[in-house]
Amino acid sequence: MRLVTFRADINSAARLGAILESLVVDLAKLGAVADQPIPDNMLDFIDLGPTAVASTAKLLASYEGMFPVGTASPLANVKLLAPIPRPKKNIFGIGLNYVEHVAESSMSLDTSKELPKEPVIFSKPPTTIIGPGDAVEHNAKITQQLDWEVELAVIIGTRGKAVEEKNALNYVFGYSLMIDMSARDCRRAGQWIYSKGQDTYAPFGPVIVTADEIPDPHNLDLSLKVNGVVKQSSNTRHMLFKVPKLIADISAGITLEPGDIIATGTPEGVGAGRTPQEWVWPGDVIEAEVQSIGYMRNPVVAV
Repeated sequence: MRLVTFRADINSAARLGAILESLVVDLAKLGAVADQPIPDNMLDFIDLGPTAVASTAKLLASYEGMFPVGTASPLANVKLLAPIPRPKKNIFGIGLNYVEHVAESSMSLDTSKELPKEPVIFSKPPTTIIGPGDAVEHNAKITQQLDWEVELAVIIGTRGKAVEEKNALNYVFGYSLMIDMSARDCRRAGQWIYSKGQDTYAPFGPVIVTADEIPDPHNLDLSLKVNGVVKQSSNTRHMLFKVPKLIADISAGITLEPGDIIATGTPEGVGAGRTPQEWVWPGDVIEAEVQSIGYMRNPVVAV
């Protein structure tokens, strides 16, 4: 399934939906019609576990696109939000997880040229999250080096502690797209959270694709453009630490919970690694895409 959080209009509450071709189906409303209760928000739905995914997919298929009145709307008529508008806790970010990005970072960001021997983990607060079309804020009093990073996002579906790598994909609910915005001049004594954790620095969406539809997360093209010019183009096969390793490594010391998000790192092509270096400014537009998941467009605005 392709799951979304949406508003039917500007005054409506956020709702859980599923995209089928050009329609968004309100799952809670459809469930009420079918006497099959379904939550109206993403986090509660994820909490229900894998059986809810299977039963909901079966319910959607049973209508064959002919949904009861009031349960579906044209996709063009709704506003898509971040799939999880407010995560339960910080997003797990992974740094230096593509070989070429390690090389470009070592030349421009004072990081080691040696490949990491274990995942480099940082975090982004829940207030970084924005959705498709929402504006990335550029505060010129804080940064003159605002950079881009396209990433595959992994959404955890099952609580896990000390997860074995061989079983780790069983803990995944689904996958999405995240843009890890980074104020390169806001790193402090080697710490990244202020650089990467400012408000609006995690455009997220447009959908969560459930794990059953992406059996191999390590063969997905991902790309990013700034003002229509391609800056990043790669494939998740080039990850240094694959998704199972990331889940096993994090859960060795931090319990992963349903709804947790892991942003799995970015390939080469960031602004800091270019000659001369490039940054985004108010008026610029960032477009990112991950194969089988979707596309996001986020403008940059001054604050």
